Amino acid sequence: MEIFTSYNLIIGASAIVIISFWFNGISKKTNIPSVLMLIVLGILLQFGLKYVLGQEVDFEKSLRGTLEIIGTIGLIMIVLEAALELELKPEKLPPILKSMAIALIGLVSSAWVAAFIMTQFIEGMSMQNAWLYATPLSILSSAIIIPSVKGLKEIKKEFHIYESTFSDIMGIMMFYFLTGALDPENQSGATGFALNIVLTIVIAIIASYALVLIFQKIKSQAKQFLLIAVLLLLYAIGKKLHLSSLIIILIFGLVIANVKLFFPGRTSVFLEEEKMHRIFHELHIITLETAFVVRTFFFVIFGITIVLSSLLSLNVAMVSILIIISIYVIRFLILKIFVGKDILPQVFIAPRGLITILLFYAIPAEAEVPGFESGILLFVIIATSLIMTWAMIRDKKPMATLLDEIDQEYDERNQIDSEVEAEDNTPLDDTNHLEEKSEPNERDL
Repeated sequence: MEIFTSYNLIIGASAIVIISFWFNGISKKTNIPSVLMLIVLGILLQFGLKYVLGQEVDFEKSLRGTLEIIGTIGLIMIVLEAALELELKPEKLPPILKSMAIALIGLVSSAWVAAFIMTQFIEGMSMQNAWLYATPLSILSSAIIIPSVKGLKEIKKEFHIYESTFSDIMGIMMFYFLTGALDPENQSGATGFALNIVLTIVIAIIASYALVLIFQKIKSQAKQFLLIAVLLLLYAIGKKLHLSSLIIILIFGLVIANVKLFFPGRTSVFLEEEKMHRIFHELHIITLETAFVVRTFFFVIFGITIVLSSLLSLNVAMVSILIIISIYVIRFLILKIFVGKDILPQVFIAPRGLITILLFYAIPAEAEVPGFESGILLFVIIATSLIMTWAMIRDKKPMATLLDEIDQEYDERNQIDSEVEAEDNTPLDDTNHLEEKSEPNERDL
């Protein structure tokens, strides 16, 4: 009997989406990231498929290409989703710049310490290669953070959206800058890297204005996926030209979400506000739904490709634990300097995920180190996700206690009001009784 028939695949894919939706509901109640549950689901599916097939299958090799494609689309959708939720106002500038500074310092500091650790414990790891391996491990996962922080206070939620998005973009730029340094023909250095960013920003702004002006003129109702297809095309072409393509997606999302800001004064005559509002609303919904589906399949497939035996190595555990400790020590110091006292649960919200996996697969063959075990990657991703889960659950407890206290206080007030009302009714009855008694006396007079 064949297992991978079209109907079986449809049933399996549908079941995964339904279960993922259920995981989202559990996540909202418990603060356990749904991504972690999806990875566990993937691991269970791995064992289930091996049992049904009756043989060992190298899922990592067979599904690696699929994982890269889904991950890239998921990354674009997640960054676009985050950009559409960012409202640019003068009062938002300080938190945006602060988040950017924290993301940059955290990225570089974590990568430097992780690279040093790997050179000490991994055989054949040079400092140049170590930086390349350390960069993916130093990038925050917006794919995990953005859907997980929706229950936090608005100011903390915005901080995590800004920080994780900037961490993704700057981490990818840093990674490809390091891979470019491996190419002997590429001698542009920091100057070429800066020009690359400036060129990407200019192209992103021009493309964003062009898309706004063109798409508000299209009368067809089915144009949202056309817009997404254009964005995917721009991203892919940008990558071919070695541009920082994620900046194009970010800037386009910011333009759509803040059209009045980007079309000020007389330029507003080119803007059809009602149509743009509808485009923004529809794009936001489609992006949200697409990001959910793509994120679901990415982490389930990642769970299927995990090699659990790689976690049993003592060297893997030692290197991973040292890197994890360095992540949170550095993060604590940075948040203490930039934020102050109120750094909980932010200090523990530093998971690694989608970007880490994608960039690890993108390490050039000439830079690969045989002594590096993929278990380090897996160990760090799972451990940072579990630590975030613990922090979010712990942060939720005081709120639950507060709500219980509010309910108790509400019940007590209702009881007091009832008693007061009862007391007020008693004198009123006595007064009526006295008035009834006084009537004969008035008649006598």
